[in-house]
Amino acid sequence: MRTNLSTLATVRNLGILAHVDAGKTTVTERFLYATGTTHKRGEVHDGTTVTDFDPQERDRGITIFAAAVSCGWDGHRINLIDTPGHVDFADEVERSLRVLDGAIAVFDAVAGVEPQSESVWRQADRHGVPRIAFVNKLDRAGADLDRAVASIRERLHPAPLVVQLPIGAEDGFTGVVDLVRMRSLLWDGGGGAAVEGPVPETLTEEALRRRRVLEEAVAELHPAALEEFCAGSALSEQTLVAALRDLTRTGDGVVVLCGSAYRNRGIEPLLDAVVAYLPSPLDVPAVRGVHGDTEQRRSADPEAPFAALAFKVNAAGIGRLTCVRVYSGTIGKGDTVWDPGTGRTERVARILRVMADRHVQLDRAVAGDIVALAGLKSARAGSTLCDPGAPLLLEAPVVAEPVVSVAVEARRSTDTGRLASALARLAEEDPSLVVRTDDETGQTVLSGMGELHLEVAVEKIRRDGGPEVVVGRPRVAHRETVVRGVSGLVFRHVKQDGGAGQFAHVVLDVEPLGAEAGATGFEFRSVVVGGRVPQEYVRAVEAGCRDALAEGPLGGHPVTGLRVTLSDGSTHVKDSSEMAFRTAGRLGLREALRACAVALLEPVAEVTVTVPEDAVGGVLGDLAARRGRVNGSESRNGSAVLTATVPLAELFGYATRLRSRTQGRGTFTTRPAGYAPAPQPAAAR
Repeated sequence: MRTNLSTLATVRNLGILAHVDAGKTTVTERFLYATGTTHKRGEVHDGTTVTDFDPQERDRGITIFAAAVSCGWDGHRINLIDTPGHVDFADEVERSLRVLDGAIAVFDAVAGVEPQSESVWRQADRHGVPRIAFVNKLDRAGADLDRAVASIRERLHPAPLVVQLPIGAEDGFTGVVDLVRMRSLLWDGGGGAAVEGPVPETLTEEALRRRRVLEEAVAELHPAALEEFCAGSALSEQTLVAALRDLTRTGDGVVVLCGSAYRNRGIEPLLDAVVAYLPSPLDVPAVRGVHGDTEQRRSADPEAPFAALAFKVNAAGIGRLTCVRVYSGTIGKGDTVWDPGTGRTERVARILRVMADRHVQLDRAVAGDIVALAGLKSARAGSTLCDPGAPLLLEAPVVAEPVVSVAVEARRSTDTGRLASALARLAEEDPSLVVRTDDETGQTVLSGMGELHLEVAVEKIRRDGGPEVVVGRPRVAHRETVVRGVSGLVFRHVKQDGGAGQFAHVVLDVEPLGAEAGATGFEFRSVVVGGRVPQEYVRAVEAGCRDALAEGPLGGHPVTGLRVTLSDGSTHVKDSSEMAFRTAGRLGLREALRACAVALLEPVAEVTVTVPEDAVGGVLGDLAARRGRVNGSESRNGSAVLTATVPLAELFGYATRLRSRTQGRGTFTTRPAGYAPAPQPAAAR
């Protein structure tokens, strides 16, 4: 076991996070090339990258699906997941972060922190994933490391610990000064390995100043470093490296490196930083799960009972593959695993090391591994797989709620069954895609995270040999909320049909949550005294109220943003039951909602538009026509960056409109920003 544990210390499970076009996939490609895993550098613009292997990714030039690869560096195994940067595929990032131990956040040296950079950073915060930062594209015109670091400090609020100083700027960027070891690393124009040397004389003074700033920042955050700094007014290399490792793993600091992935400059130091600062499976807390009502913890021990979490399912050419992170124990070919979510036992036919769309067969996988299992039939993304003799249920990744819907149908009626199978396969591979049948219209509705998300899904059906699909205009998912509540609504549920009857009497108060908890959410409380409604019936009333929230009185949309108080009630000696009170809660709240003043909510998005300064007027006018509210603007390298909040329904087709107004020079990004009141129809006013 000691050998296995020592091997685990050399494993790094990490992801690459960034805004779209910041260079995530290029960094991944350079990792594979620098470690000798590939022998030719793949390029996004040529469609030759390893991780963007899907035809749609190569056609569009963006990462759509999270792809796992594995490589070796300095005696360590690095399991790497290249995640999408577009907001429509944020659920892929969420599921990846759930199983990772660390991450590299990539930033554009010109743009700094962009909207999706901030979103994925917050996702990593929620999962407690340690990060290091890589400021990319230092060879671009307008690149500025200090400005990018300032945006990291101001918008993400970590303590950035810059460990490198660029040598040269823009086209003249040729290397970096390593402030930890006080050496220079230079790369030639051919993109070969770094040449180590002394710090250039012209940069010696600046390098010493920045080293001093780094030491002071580290000493301020790390007690052991502070003690050494106070004693000698300086930090040794060993102390500095140890302190940077500790601060990274606790999240108190973020090590910042820089380079140009496209020109292959800065990749080797970044790999060294991954090994030096990011945690191994042994360094992260034991995973928590439940068995019955008991919470259990499983450490990364190959000898412990087996436990793993499935985070991705895809239909590869060799069959259905379930990608899992093994948290504890060991699994071998032919072993049997238990899925506590479905209550089914399944047999593992093969274990594969994933290299994007290629696979290497393994005899076994141990704690800390990220592998694909073949032969599992019912496991889904979020399923727990464990030893049948030691059951454990792990917390599944949170699935984002879809906000955009389209109606889909097969062009030929004879293909309806094929379309249903294709949609079911899509939803199985991507939990953020939801397929349902509209009870009123009978339409099949596909819901997802954005217009591009749905476009990619429909195109995937076509490319996988599915039927021709007719797509209706996307529709957004509305909500209803209480604007003015009611008090003292009395509801009695009485049913007598010969046998045991049903009786439940409840008095409900309904009020909006208001600014106290935002426009979304639901709260239930009971102020019943004297035991007039027993506690088990109170829980049944709450369950009934939650049932009633599924359909609101305005248009059958889910209801949110309200507080329900059970203020009184009564029971019958024989006829009262949990079922009766659940029914009373459901029907009573429905009646209360009809008596309330209810408003319609629509999803809104925060839009960041980058346009030439001469096109600002037209773009602002178009945003106003789309009911957008401009929140701010700033100038950046001759362009204007506008931030606005716009209803999601008004953003369909905006990309084409923006391109026409700016002669193709304008770009925009979006991210969900919650819900806002929708305009009422004229008849309702």
